[in-house]
Amino acid sequence: MAKSKAVYLHEQQRAFIGRLSGSWLWRSEFPTWVLIIVIYGGWFATLAFHKTLGLFLSTLLLIWFTAWYMSLQHELIHGHPTRYPWVNQLLGLMPLAVWYPYGLYRDSHLAHHRAHLLTLPDDDPESYYFSAHHWQRLPRWYRRLIQLRNTFAGRLLLGPLLDIVQMLAAMIAAFRARQRDAIVMWVVHGVLLVVTFSWIAHCGFSLVWFVLAVSYPALALTKVRSFLEHRAEEDPLARSVINEAALPWRVLFLNLNYHSVHHDLPGVPWYGLRTVYLYDRDDYQRRNGGFVVRGYGIWLRRFLFRPVDVNAHPGFNAGNDHHAP
Repeated sequence: MAKSKAVYLHEQQRAFIGRLSGSWLWRSEFPTWVLIIVIYGGWFATLAFHKTLGLFLSTLLLIWFTAWYMSLQHELIHGHPTRYPWVNQLLGLMPLAVWYPYGLYRDSHLAHHRAHLLTLPDDDPESYYFSAHHWQRLPRWYRRLIQLRNTFAGRLLLGPLLDIVQMLAAMIAAFRARQRDAIVMWVVHGVLLVVTFSWIAHCGFSLVWFVLAVSYPALALTKVRSFLEHRAEEDPLARSVINEAALPWRVLFLNLNYHSVHHDLPGVPWYGLRTVYLYDRDDYQRRNGGFVVRGYGIWLRRFLFRPVDVNAHPGFNAGNDHHAP
């Protein structure tokens, strides 16, 4: 799949990023290599010493490292820390988070980066919207379920479960259709999952506890970032949020809270996103139509039990080179 093209604000920004990319820090990808060591080391060490740490602290640490690993996988998909996709894939292939094969995430996420199709339910695999026709045909109970998922609480508690069910359905469909590449991907994922679970069991850590009390909450934690991360707007440049989140969230999500910047410049490494954003902060906020939020706590307060309106996609004007869903 072709890489997303960079979209610069102006020539001065292109030159600024060119200077940054020529620095030793960017060329060496040293921060990402350190991150890989810390995440893998922290995840395995927590399991190895969980009896010393105690169940409560071990569980919290494993949730953090597992969610952090999913952020790392995103970075690997976008060509870091090496220019060789197969090397990056090897670095993110282990199913520490259990549920998603790396290849499945990679393919769907790169498809998600087609800016002109962003949020369109039939074209963007990461869209939370439904086509208007599909939404009207859904049973009433299912529409209520989706509206519940669109609350902040529902996104964390129910969202992962719906994603897992959808993923398993896609896996079954792939086997039934005898899709060779997909079957190989799932078999490899299964083998690596056996290896992962064997290590967890070897450490004396409960597999059931890991799946229910570590992996599921870690997946739920990633839903904090993706909550209202995109909106349906005519202008593709106004569809991605800028969230000026606090430092712990920026570290956990590897600065993907600056999501509008990431979609414009998907090749910029995680440690450069905040620098690039702050360099042109006002311009970015104007260009994305003021889709700016001052931290995830605002979403929590506004939408804890009130659903955000991400149901039927409103469609786009034909004259804007977008097709309506």
